[in-house]
Amino acid sequence: MFSHVMVGVSDLEASKKFYDALLGTLGIAPGVANRNRYFYRSPTGTFGISTPINGQPATYGNGSTIGFAVSSPEQGDAWHLAGIANGGVTCEDPPGFRAGPPPIYLAYLRDPDGNKLCALYRPPKAA
Repeated sequence: MFSHVMVGVSDLEASKKFYDALLGTLGIAPGVANRNRYFYRSPTGTFGISTPINGQPATYGNGSTIGFAVSSPEQGDAWHLAGIANGGVTCEDPPGFRAGPPPIYLAYLRDPDGNKLCALYRPPKAA
């Protein structure tokens, strides 16, 4: 359904450091520069960061969340820790499984500009 997601940032290089570390835990290569933007590409889509092209301050969407699929709770924990170590702030409940059915693993944080991010793991269905 989606081709890409892009968020506005106020400090492009600080945000690149944050997202390089965060998305690196998912096996995604460091951001590739394209004008005043960086793009992170995967087989399933593209994530981008950009200073706003209209020259106005970057802001986050209140009520918005960008979710990233992780392959295990351990990868989700590593994602969350990388985010915190690189300027992110934890939000919501601590990383872990939430009641279902079926239960799913969630880890939430905010990037340096306040964008709300989530790592999500859905365990395989029991046979």
